[in-house]
Amino acid sequence: MDPVHGVWRDGVAPTNVATWRRDVDRHVRTPVVAFTLTAVFWLLVGTTFALIASFKFQYPDWMGETAAMTFGRVRPAHLNTMIWGWISPAGVAIAVWLWGRLLKTEVRHVWALNVSWVLWNIGVTVGTVGILAGYSQGIEWVEMPLAAFVFLVPALLLVAYSLLSTLRHRRVAHLYISVWYIGASLLWTPVLIVAILLPIYSGVPHATANWWFAHNILGLWLTPIGLGAAYYLIPKVVGRPIYSYHLSYLGFWTLALFYNWAGVHHLVGGPPPQWVVTVSIVFSVMMIIPVIIVGLNHHMTAFPRIKRVIWSPTLRFVVFGAVSYTVVSLQGAMQALRFWQEVTHFTHYTIAHSHIGVYAFVTMIAYGALYYLLPRVTGWEWKSKRLISLHFWTTAVGISLYIVGLTAGGVLQGFLMNNPDVPFMEIVETMKPFLWSRSIAGVLMTVGHLAFAYLVWEIVRKKGERPPGPVFFRQPPAGVYRMMTGADPDTGDGSAAHPVPAP
Repeated sequence: MDPVHGVWRDGVAPTNVATWRRDVDRHVRTPVVAFTLTAVFWLLVGTTFALIASFKFQYPDWMGETAAMTFGRVRPAHLNTMIWGWISPAGVAIAVWLWGRLLKTEVRHVWALNVSWVLWNIGVTVGTVGILAGYSQGIEWVEMPLAAFVFLVPALLLVAYSLLSTLRHRRVAHLYISVWYIGASLLWTPVLIVAILLPIYSGVPHATANWWFAHNILGLWLTPIGLGAAYYLIPKVVGRPIYSYHLSYLGFWTLALFYNWAGVHHLVGGPPPQWVVTVSIVFSVMMIIPVIIVGLNHHMTAFPRIKRVIWSPTLRFVVFGAVSYTVVSLQGAMQALRFWQEVTHFTHYTIAHSHIGVYAFVTMIAYGALYYLLPRVTGWEWKSKRLISLHFWTTAVGISLYIVGLTAGGVLQGFLMNNPDVPFMEIVETMKPFLWSRSIAGVLMTVGHLAFAYLVWEIVRKKGERPPGPVFFRQPPAGVYRMMTGADPDTGDGSAAHPVPAP
């Protein structure tokens, strides 16, 4: 009997939990590591583009003589490499590992996953080079030329084929909520991409479809993977079941119902029919319901043992991301309202808002998930807890500085832009300190990214002697150590290959 997921579908309980977990982890080792390395590589590439774009606010002529390095190309290249090159492959790596663990079976058609990561890299490379060469489609979040999606869409379909085939052979009768989130994202996302690429839009309908797509890639692709990982890792690390399964399913279905209608509120005051914008506003505000449900579930699960963020790197990243999900969603509901759009539209506020969603929420949870799963997949442990701590604090402080600076600056910018008596150049000068905070934040996050990349490279290479147990910021008490790792605190036996049972 599995205390979280019920009996196995054939009615037979595993005789050795550690054995089947090792088998499942070993089976997906190659694609999980490959997708992780893909993600880390493009994280560094995207970070480079981000720094160039950010410092152009302070030095606008910097590299301006090179067309590929102008802001109009570097900024979309940064956005697309981070969305399609970093967080999407990282999400696939997490999804593949979780899928085998939660369905208690070996993932089927691993060959499809191996072909997928190759196609994925080709697609992102073609797309990035295309943007820098001036072949952008001009559609936000999908600026890469069509040739890139010739590779990316089949890559995503291969992942869906592998995981959905595995679902048919699952060994559990009850599907944990993380399976619902990940499975739904695999079905929704190819439809979203194909829909936006259809040559049927022009003018106002194209703008409307663009914002529908941009919001839904975040809400129906990245968000389900982030929430699926959080629903697995928070109970796993704190050592207690999720607070309410009924609430978790209600949160899933309300997300599926409400989020699909969001996004068009960004065109308040624009040419689309007002009823379309109004419907989007209504459903954006309705998103408060799943947000409160998910936030309550995570809070009630983690809060009784919240002190474990002191010890666990995974929990520290995931809790930061889970809290950020609540913040970005509540902020998004407010941003949809017309009176607030009048202030924040076309300002740095919207840039801060998007970074809360993609970075503070999804990316931070992805970091935590990778810190948890890579030792189990590779059979090794992280090399340095100091570098993990450096990674957390530089990224957490960096993204916080980024958000606070651009949010405050954006609100001030909005009020100044709405005042006809304020010259535009005065507004530009007023924004300079806030834009410096953006660049400083970018440097901080870059330090964290480099530390993370080094740690991933070392754990994949498996160099040096294997540490006796999992890395903690501080060594927890013996009883807590066994609950969090399934290992002995003195010998470390069972740390990586024998994780604590359930979920």
